[in-house]
Amino acid sequence: MSRRSNRASLPRRIESPVAMGEDEFRSERWTCRRRSRTIGRPLSSPSPFPPWSSPRGRFMSLSFALLKWMLLLSSVGLPNDWPAFRGPTGDGRVAGPATPLVWSDTNHVVWQVPIQGLGWSSPSVVDGVVYLTTAVQEEERLSLRALAISADDGRVIWDREVNSVETVPSIHAKNSHASPTPVIHDGAVYVHFGTYGTACLQASDGSIVWINREIDYPPMHGSGGSPVLHDGVLVIICDGSSDPFVVAIEASSGKQLWKRPRSVEARISHSFGTAAIATVDGRAQVIAPGPEHLAAYDLTSGEVLWQVRAPGWSVVPVPIFYRDLVIYNRDYDNPELLAVRLGGRGDVTDTHVVWRLKRGAPSTPTPVLVGDELYFVSDKGVVTCADAATGEVHWTERIGGNYSASPLAFDDRLLLLDEDGHATWLALGKEYRVLGTNDVTGRTLATPAFVDGAMYLRTDTTLTKYVDPNR
Repeated sequence: MSRRSNRASLPRRIESPVAMGEDEFRSERWTCRRRSRTIGRPLSSPSPFPPWSSPRGRFMSLSFALLKWMLLLSSVGLPNDWPAFRGPTGDGRVAGPATPLVWSDTNHVVWQVPIQGLGWSSPSVVDGVVYLTTAVQEEERLSLRALAISADDGRVIWDREVNSVETVPSIHAKNSHASPTPVIHDGAVYVHFGTYGTACLQASDGSIVWINREIDYPPMHGSGGSPVLHDGVLVIICDGSSDPFVVAIEASSGKQLWKRPRSVEARISHSFGTAAIATVDGRAQVIAPGPEHLAAYDLTSGEVLWQVRAPGWSVVPVPIFYRDLVIYNRDYDNPELLAVRLGGRGDVTDTHVVWRLKRGAPSTPTPVLVGDELYFVSDKGVVTCADAATGEVHWTERIGGNYSASPLAFDDRLLLLDEDGHATWLALGKEYRVLGTNDVTGRTLATPAFVDGAMYLRTDTTLTKYVDPNR
């Protein structure tokens, strides 16, 4: 279809709502359940022991494999939830009915709603409601907002100002003041606006439960990393232009639990990382990429457990897990993927780096893992399939375009969406094969959400729900 589709042919278009005034802060606390599973990141990672090196290793591998599947089955949930960045387990895998290879603005749109302001947070969808953040500039004032939109008909359920900034700060041209993706869990909506506040809202009406304005750091080019929720703890990476740190806050109250300065002094200290959670030897570890290193912190205390040194800065992709490895990108200007064996103590650079891969490595999009294959697309449109265990490349192809959104994997296909609304479907496997392409109107830097066969796609101006009309 053409990029210049006739927008008048849309089945339904919701008019822009009148922005709500700032609500009075609620002094009473609404209690979120303290014990909660990981939202937006894998629940656990395999044991750091070599799987078949000994009878003990064989037993641990088999036991862990069983535990992993039990946790996975219990954490993925139904295909009608997408509660955080890259889905229910943060791995970019899409469950539920297949979506069409080609969609259009005439046959596939259920509704489309304009979104005031600008935000590159991805949609989060829970219990039939889509949650977004946006930043609305009102002359010199910047209104930082959270929205809830009905997944059924596109109706705006609530539109809440979380915080405001009197003087609009400068950011990178590709960034927004509302880029971190909301996390939804147990009736709570957790939103993060970098140094301008982190808050918990009631999912039902958007009322503010708590807001934390104490996570103060000097951002460079704006904020980008999303919060991650695990066991009642929100973890946020705060790598600003100076004094970078990682912080954990209590999800039920917003109180700071720990704040840990970065353990490596970097020449350039800013990044836009999102943490991931791994359970190693029964201990929850925060895996946090940052300038010139990757570090693991104890979730409970914030103690630095181990680190890998690697030159680089402005790290964006989320670390992903494969067996006993964590795979991450070390640098924006000269991206390189590193596979690091989980576990150990102190500096494990010389002992735990298993493989490195520079060709086609992404600066912004997060890779996706399917079985033993790792799929990723560079910011300049080079897509690669590699062996996750060794880093050996199966194939590399240039498809063109510029990419910020992360690839998503279905049962048999891979979706790649560039910044100009051009989508490419590829077959999964060790042979490169294009299944289909299509286009939508608008800038598309946010990763879409998929729920029960429907796609929720955010552009710079709208949120649209696409479905297969033949379902």
